[in-house]
Amino acid sequence: MYKIPVSVLVVIHTQNLQILLLERADHPGYWQSVTGSQHQNESLQQTALREIAEETGLNPLDYQLSDWKTQNRFEIFKEWRWRYAPNVTHNAEHVFSLCLPEIKPVRIAPKEHLDYLWLPWQQAAAKVFSWSNAEAIRSLPMRQSDISQYSFSPI
Repeated sequence: MYKIPVSVLVVIHTQNLQILLLERADHPGYWQSVTGSQHQNESLQQTALREIAEETGLNPLDYQLSDWKTQNRFEIFKEWRWRYAPNVTHNAEHVFSLCLPEIKPVRIAPKEHLDYLWLPWQQAAAKVFSWSNAEAIRSLPMRQSDISQYSFSPI
C-alpha cells in the first residue's frame, strides 16, 4: 500500500521555546520535528495526534495542539519516492505545534528514530534538515506571542 502524499509536521515545544528534535533512523544526522503521512479516512488533526503518540510516547491530549492552517508543498526526496504511487513527486505538509509546560522525556520509536534532544529554538532551526521545519521553528516565537496576546482569563 502506498503512502498518501499528505503529511503533518508537528513542532513540539515548551512555553520557553525549547524544541524537541528527533534523529531519523533511516538517515543518521538528519534531525526533524515529528512528521508523518496521513492515513486513509484520517483527519489532519488525527494524523498529528497519532504521529505524536507513535514517535514520542507523549499523550498529545494532555497538551495544547495548535493547527497553524499552513500548508507547504515540496518535492519528495527521490530516495523516498518508492513509498508513494508511481509518478507521485510532491507532498502537501500541514503544520501543527504542541506546547508542553516543560521539557519532558520521550520514548522514541526505534524503527523511526535513533535519538532525541531538546534545543533552544534558534539552535533547533539551524539543526533541522528540512526548510519547512526550519521555517516553522523560526516563526514560533512570533506565533506564540500572537496566541498569548489573545488569551483571556476567566472572570
